[in-house]
Amino acid sequence: MNTLPELQRQLDDARAELQEFTYTVSHDLRAPLRHITGYAQILAEDWPDMPAEAASHLGVITQSAQVLASQLEGLTQLSRLGLQPLNLQAVDVAALAQDAAQEVAARYPQQVVQWQLAADVPLVLADSALLRQVLVQVLDNAVKFSRGCDPVVVELSWQQAAPQHCQLSICDHGVGFAPEQAKALFKVFGKLHPAREFAGLGLGLVTCRKIMQRLGGTVAIEGVPANGCSVTLVLPWAAAALPQTCCA
Repeated sequence: MNTLPELQRQLDDARAELQEFTYTVSHDLRAPLRHITGYAQILAEDWPDMPAEAASHLGVITQSAQVLASQLEGLTQLSRLGLQPLNLQAVDVAALAQDAAQEVAARYPQQVVQWQLAADVPLVLADSALLRQVLVQVLDNAVKFSRGCDPVVVELSWQQAAPQHCQLSICDHGVGFAPEQAKALFKVFGKLHPAREFAGLGLGLVTCRKIMQRLGGTVAIEGVPANGCSVTLVLPWAAAALPQTCCA
């Protein structure tokens, strides 16, 4: 019977093997992809007066190659998450959320957004850079999928979850989704809308889940069709926050 240390070693080896596989595949596929895009460009330059139908087909080839390049880059970044060293410390979520909101707002200069971000979130134990990446992704989704709302309203609130854990909730009033579709959003390239409606690769929530697992937390999402969604992040309190929260 395998001991706990042996099982942990096997799990670590499996994770390392998976990360290496993902990283290798995403890089090895780049060479033939470069050939496709390169020869498509040569064909366009050497045949400037090609028939419209042929030009349309060539455009589809080029566009599809660009999408694949973006997907490979996304897989590469995803594989690197497991290799990035953790710097766990007390993190000011309120300040981090404000910073993330500013970055997201700059991506949508024509969109009016009402940010309702709690300013009294207790400190949590996390890696600041990784948690910021999660917040940027979740807040960006909230704004993106609220297109058509005037104004867009994004709310971040908190409450005590399990003992010594903080629950963050990020809510919007956008397009939402059917509750049974939630699991699909955590699959690689999982999307509920075509790219022509909402841009994106379908890697955002997968990345968030992987980061939250590394931080010892969880992420979940709930939606209602045409009535927005709510993303829940659960993280441990920082030691400095315990006297004012769990132990008060």
